[in-house]
Amino acid sequence: MHALLNGCCDKFIYGRDVMKFKRTAFLGALASLLLAGLLYSKLNGQPAQSGKITMPPNRMAHVLVVSQTKGFQHDSVPDAMANIYRMGHDSRLWETTLRTDTENITKSKKEGNFKNLDYFDCLVFASTTGELDLSDDQKRDMMSFIKDDGKGFVGIHAALDTNYKWPEYGEMIGAWFDQHPWMTFNAPIINEGGDFPATRHFPHAFTKRDEIYQPSKDFSRANVNVLLSLDASKLDYSNNPRIHRADRDFAVAWSKMHGKGRVFYSTLGHTKEAWDDPDIQTMYFEAIKWALHMTEGSTESHPQAAIATK
Repeated sequence: MHALLNGCCDKFIYGRDVMKFKRTAFLGALASLLLAGLLYSKLNGQPAQSGKITMPPNRMAHVLVVSQTKGFQHDSVPDAMANIYRMGHDSRLWETTLRTDTENITKSKKEGNFKNLDYFDCLVFASTTGELDLSDDQKRDMMSFIKDDGKGFVGIHAALDTNYKWPEYGEMIGAWFDQHPWMTFNAPIINEGGDFPATRHFPHAFTKRDEIYQPSKDFSRANVNVLLSLDASKLDYSNNPRIHRADRDFAVAWSKMHGKGRVFYSTLGHTKEAWDDPDIQTMYFEAIKWALHMTEGSTESHPQAAIATK
């Protein structure tokens, strides 16, 4: 068990901003979550997720998870990071590097065992917030990684509450955060994704207790493939000044392209409990596979369905 713990922790490299996270407590929580997930899978005799897919040629994929927060700090960040590590470990589909800083978001080369974006195949923002520590060169390299190199990007929850002063980031991810009108609630959700791999396991209509972000005015269905959305006919609009979308179109998850790169975003994953939900685990597992070009799924836009609202 000691060796397993060291193996997990070797993948977790702290950045300069880690003082905000209480280093020891954060590492302890992450290690405990990793151990619990790995032991659960072993006791049940199978990985937490399964499925026959095409492996990258001659190697596992490499996924970089970044969780730097310059604003609100979500308690669920360790849960998200632990789950992504476990998914790759159990499936043997990818190796995960976990960071609380942005040092690896560069194509510059450095001494030692430093890994830049050329090493990675997918970048995951796990509830990042605020204006991240990215130089103009790093921003250029990150967009080149997605747009030109055709690498993947997966945004989890507060990834939408990030980089407001960087226009191409909003273009890449599809929108920014504009309030959460109902806070954490039993969200009525419609599955619009058809056979898209990250959402096809959901029924047509279902409920999840989570915090649903309202996409900003920059959001347009013409630019994305909406996979999940709030059921507008079941929402309470009374006395809620946080509601800004006159079209009552509240997307919960979507896929899109940014140049050659595949982009997936979902607002689900705000609570710690969400990461114990097999549906949420499966969604992000399949989203990362899709972003890595291991599976196929549409990014074609479609109009909002006709809705009856209160």
